[in-house]
Amino acid sequence: MSLPTIAIIGRPNVGKSSLLNALAGRMISIVEPTAGVTRDRVSTIIEKDDWYFELIDTGGYGIVDSDLLTEHVEMQIAKAIESADLIIFMTDIRDGIVPLDVKIAQLLRKENMAVIGVANKADTAKMFPAAGEFARLGFGDFLCVSATNNMNKTVLLDKIFDELKHFDTEKPIEPVMKIAIVGKRNSGKSTLVNAMAGTERVIVSEVPGTTRDAVDVRLEKDGKIILVIDTAGVRKKNKIANSIEFYGYVRATRSIHRADIVFFLIDATLPISQVDKKLARLIAEEYKSCIIIVNKWDLAKDSAITEDYGEYLTKVLPGLRFAPIAFTTATEAKNVQTVLDLAGEIFKQTTTQIPTAKLNKAFEIIKEERVGATKRNVSGWPKIYYVTQIAANPITILMFVNKPKLFEENYMRFIKGRLQSILPIGEVPIRLLARPHRKLDEPS
Repeated sequence: MSLPTIAIIGRPNVGKSSLLNALAGRMISIVEPTAGVTRDRVSTIIEKDDWYFELIDTGGYGIVDSDLLTEHVEMQIAKAIESADLIIFMTDIRDGIVPLDVKIAQLLRKENMAVIGVANKADTAKMFPAAGEFARLGFGDFLCVSATNNMNKTVLLDKIFDELKHFDTEKPIEPVMKIAIVGKRNSGKSTLVNAMAGTERVIVSEVPGTTRDAVDVRLEKDGKIILVIDTAGVRKKNKIANSIEFYGYVRATRSIHRADIVFFLIDATLPISQVDKKLARLIAEEYKSCIIIVNKWDLAKDSAITEDYGEYLTKVLPGLRFAPIAFTTATEAKNVQTVLDLAGEIFKQTTTQIPTAKLNKAFEIIKEERVGATKRNVSGWPKIYYVTQIAANPITILMFVNKPKLFEENYMRFIKGRLQSILPIGEVPIRLLARPHRKLDEPS
């Protein structure tokens, strides 16, 4: 069942992103005093008394974009209007009616849209009478709100419900898998998202830093819902130019945290950079399952061989040696569906529940090999008595041992590698924990 859709439309800097965040009850869109921060359609699902709708934030209509992306922004606004069942037409009560408000009103009347007018930045009741002039725009009285302090938030939700109560809604199906797409700037993340969605869902441009927000895109594949998260391109911290880029970076890192699988995009035309290495470390530290996607493979230099490139990546990104590598040309949607199929396989691995008996049998093999164990004159050998899996995604294994301090990094890495080769979890990370056995300290 499709949900009713509401798009927030207005000129730049009237508070559209603040309103989306206020109605959602959490920070989703980047909010900045700078006009034109939002470019893509940023959406979220809102619930009111077991009734659900999709709310869409859009870029400022009429923005003169500093990166010459005005046409792209307005195309995304047009798509939002086209898909919407209701429009929230937002104005700024402090400015009154301005020419862009009139132009937007003409556009909405032409589209014959259902509209709720909202006069934002009405921080006190003393300001409410000033909203009377907005009735001249042709959509009745405008509701006074303040997105920053939740003024009349509940009243607005009630008005939305009254307009759309004829829609029967139910709780949306939860996605079976969340995929975050990360990489440095201009690696092709948004192009890949559009290729997976089969439509121009997010703006694609040669301009570095086009994507700013983390944009959630729901896809259906084989009858199942997948959530794909497009993120801002990452670059060196000392090159982050402003707070907009900083918040884009923060949202990109948070997207890694909430994802089940990370698509880590590498630009095949460029050598691995410090930014790539930093992202790889972050993915590894979060124990995230990952597919390394080498994009723009069609533009790679002559005599590029996939096997050689794979060895190169293993050498420069050792923390992700478990991750499978895929080669794509996102502009042509080449291998994109194959990568989605691979994500399903990786998700199956990382959510595997290994029977305790099978897990302990694997450890018996590892203990017999004893490779990597460090002999101590005083402390002795590391000994493993019993193991059990305590979590999945990431697979987390608890070992009961004689002395946890004997299980140094090299030995733990060896155990993980052997588990990945013995068990059907060879392409996902393993979190390995060591705890002292409660009944002993056995003599060494």
